[in-house]
Amino acid sequence: MEKESLITSLKRIVKPYIQDEVAFVNLTKETDFINDLKINSANLVDIVLDLEDEFDIEIDNDAMEKMLSVKDAIKIIESKLAEK
Repeated sequence: MEKESLITSLKRIVKPYIQDEVAFVNLTKETDFINDLKINSANLVDIVLDLEDEFDIEIDNDAMEKMLSVKDAIKIIESKLAEK
């Protein structure tokens, strides 16, 4: 899957949970979910569940704890898709 396509899907999934619209508009691979988008940890779990449904993957707790930025999320999604 193309990185741009992944980022587009990721943006669509995280949009309902963001608290900082400006950071979302300027989202890059370096954007941090908690510090930049102001997404709380409970909503991060919801995002992980949404990602699992979207990409038909399973994200374990270790991977979830490492998913702090857009770049981290892309790396984990790509890794899980490669395992299929």
